[in-house]
Amino acid sequence: MDHRSEVQEFLRTRRARLTPQKVNLIGGRNRRVPGLRREEVALLAGVSVDYYAQLERGDLAGVSDEVLDALARALQLDEAEWSHLYDLARAAHSRPSRRRRPPAGANHVRPSLQRFLDAISDAPAWIRDERMDFIATNRLGRALNSPLFASPQRPVNNARFVFLNEEASRQYYLEWEKGADDIVAAMRRYAGQHPHDKQLTDLIGELVTRSDAFRTRWAAHNVRFHRTGIKRIHHPAVGELELAYEGLDLPADPGWHLYTFTAVPGSPSDERLRLLASWAATLDRKEIDSSADAPDVAGTA
Repeated sequence: MDHRSEVQEFLRTRRARLTPQKVNLIGGRNRRVPGLRREEVALLAGVSVDYYAQLERGDLAGVSDEVLDALARALQLDEAEWSHLYDLARAAHSRPSRRRRPPAGANHVRPSLQRFLDAISDAPAWIRDERMDFIATNRLGRALNSPLFASPQRPVNNARFVFLNEEASRQYYLEWEKGADDIVAAMRRYAGQHPHDKQLTDLIGELVTRSDAFRTRWAAHNVRFHRTGIKRIHHPAVGELELAYEGLDLPADPGWHLYTFTAVPGSPSDERLRLLASWAATLDRKEIDSSADAPDVAGTA
């Protein structure tokens, strides 16, 4: 990815979504393009038009934190977008690190970390990296994600499942459009943090080439944190589940994130999650991985 074009398109798309009315500027009629003009953003940020034009051409080298903060306020960036702008600024004057990040799907999980996952017996839990590769799961996490693990391709990758196996992923993720948006927005943020991660850029290139849905979303330059929320899925064995997820960073393993999923106690999803745990307990790992087409043991649930 070309860094200058990344900066240029991020700033341009953030500017294009604003209107003079939204930022309390007078005027705005007979505009040739949607959104704010460059001179209006410069006015709001307190910088010269020429300087802002330089920034939007992709040159963030040497920009002070004060200017970045003023620009973020002018463009009404949220927390994730603000962080992304700082990542782009850091990347403008950084060189590729000599320290290699773990290769895609490297499953070097400490035994103690795997034991921790396995100790979470009542909730699906897994660890993934910033390339959307599954690093490790507990048994219930593997059972919940059995449609993903049914693919012979390793490492299991949620982005590839969603965008390259769209028919199956749309059956599994009941809110597919939102989930697809979230995946791309998270990957955009990771790419801003790690512009020299070849495995990540290769994955993005593969998805841009092979998926129209990914390519359209990638061009929007949206970024988002993936920390907490609700997932609605249809599991082939137990039916529909509505689960709340929490995401945690693992400081000892940079780039790895732990996710746990829970259901409201006493809800239909809670009952089906317990049923899934019972189902998984009767199967070994190979049987779970081959069970994407398992009969619905919950009947018509």
